[in-house]
Amino acid sequence: MNAGYLCYHWRRPPAANHAFSLRFLITGRKLVRLLCSQPKAADQGKVTKVFIVAGEPSGDAIGSRIMASLKHMSQRKFKFAGVGGVWMEREGLHSKFQMEDIAVMGTLELVPHALKIWARLRQTIAAVVDFNPDLVLTIDSKGFTFRVLKGIKAYYELHGRPCPLCIHYVAPSVWAWKGGEHNVKILSKLVDHVLCILPFEEDIFRSYGVAATYVGHPVLEDAFDSSLKNHWEEPCGTNWKITGDALTFRKQHRLSAATTLVSVLPGSRMQEVRRMLPIFGTTLTMLKDHISDLAVIIPTVSSKVLLDEINFSIKQWNIPVVVLAGASQKEKYDAFSASDAGLCTSGTAVLQLQMARLPCVVAYRAHPVTEWIIKHKTKLRYMSLPNILLDSLVIPEALFSACTPEQLTHVLRDILKNTRLQKQQASAAEKVLCLLAPKVPSESGGQMSQSQRPSVAAANIVLSLLDECYRI
Repeated sequence: MNAGYLCYHWRRPPAANHAFSLRFLITGRKLVRLLCSQPKAADQGKVTKVFIVAGEPSGDAIGSRIMASLKHMSQRKFKFAGVGGVWMEREGLHSKFQMEDIAVMGTLELVPHALKIWARLRQTIAAVVDFNPDLVLTIDSKGFTFRVLKGIKAYYELHGRPCPLCIHYVAPSVWAWKGGEHNVKILSKLVDHVLCILPFEEDIFRSYGVAATYVGHPVLEDAFDSSLKNHWEEPCGTNWKITGDALTFRKQHRLSAATTLVSVLPGSRMQEVRRMLPIFGTTLTMLKDHISDLAVIIPTVSSKVLLDEINFSIKQWNIPVVVLAGASQKEKYDAFSASDAGLCTSGTAVLQLQMARLPCVVAYRAHPVTEWIIKHKTKLRYMSLPNILLDSLVIPEALFSACTPEQLTHVLRDILKNTRLQKQQASAAEKVLCLLAPKVPSESGGQMSQSQRPSVAAANIVLSLLDECYRI
C-alpha cells in the first residue's frame, strides 16, 4: 500500500497494523463471500465519480465490462469520464479523445507519435484534475497509464490535496522481464490496488508490498456473453469451450463445406496490422498453391481507420476474404467454429482461439530495435501465454526473423493435416483456460455462475475499496 494518504480521509496505518481490513477483504475464501454480497443501503443516491483510462481495444472491452458490472451490482449512481473506445462509450463514457491516438506499442515505433501521445497525456491529467474523481481506474497500457498516474500524484502532492483512490487493472508482466521488480516499485508509489489477470501475479505483487487481487482472465468473460448463451458449454472446472454456429456462418458467407477456412487475426493496433498483414497475405497466397479451395476470415474491431487499412491490404490477395467489420462476440466464435485453423499475431487473440478450440499459429514481428530489446530483456522462452503457462511449445510460434511466409506456410500446412497436433492444442487449451479461471467454491458443486466472471470479481473489489476508503 502506498505511503501517505490512501484516500481522502485515511492516513496509512502504523506498520504494525499494515495488514488492515482491505487485505482481509481480498483473501481467498473471503472473495467468494464478497462476490455474493448484496448492495449496501448506503450506496443508494450517492454519485461516485470514476475516471477510467484504457489505451487499446482489449482494455476497452475490459473497461466496458467492469463499468457494466459496477452499475449492475451497486445502487450507487456512477458518473464516468476518461479515455476509451466504442465498448466503453456504449456504457456511458464520453472519451476525451480517440483511443487510437495512444494505441502504440514498441520502442522506436513510438517516435513518430511522441508529440501526439505527449499532448494526450497532458490532456488526460488535466481532465482528471478537472473531473475531481473518487476513483481513477487505469487499464493495462502501462506506458501511458503509469505516466497518467504519475502526473496525477505529482499534481495533488504539489497542491497539497489528497489524491483519489487509484486502481490499476491488468498487472504489468514484471515476471517476464529482467529488472521487472523496478516496475513493481514504481507501481507501488502510484496505485492503492492492482487487479491481476494471471493466477500467480497476486503473490508476486504482495511480496513487494503492493496490495493485489487475482480476479480471473478477461477472455473468460466471453463464456458469459449473452449472445453466446446457446453455444457455450458450461465451464465446470474441467472445460471452457465456446462452440459457434459453423454451418450457419458458412451458409451466410457462401462458403462450401469443402472450403478450407483460415481465421486471420493480425492485431488490434494499426502498427500491428501494417506490419503483420502483408506477411500473412504472402503466407496465404503460398498456402493456396497447396490448397486450391482456400478462403480467409478477418474479424476486426470497430475502427474505420483500421478497417480501411485491412481492406487496402487484402486487395492484393488472390484469395476470397470475408472481413467481419466490428465483429460481435457471436460473429467471431461462429467464424472460429467454421474455420479449420487460425493465424494470429501474439496477444489476447490466441486465447480466444483456444476458447473455440481452433488450432493456430502465433506470429510476431516488430521494429528490429524493439525485437533486439525483447530478446535481451525477456526471461521467457515463449511469447504466447498458453506456451508460457504450460512451459511448452504447444502452439507453434514464428517470431522475429523466423516470422516469414515460408515458415508460416509450412507450419499452417502441418496443422491443417495433422490431427495429432490439433488434438494436442485442444487438450492444452482446456488446461490453460482452467489455470486462468477463478476458483469455484466447493458448495457450488463445481459449476460456474455469473458471480465468478472476472468483471464481477473486479467490480466487487473496487466497490469494497470505495466503501473502505470513503467509510460509506
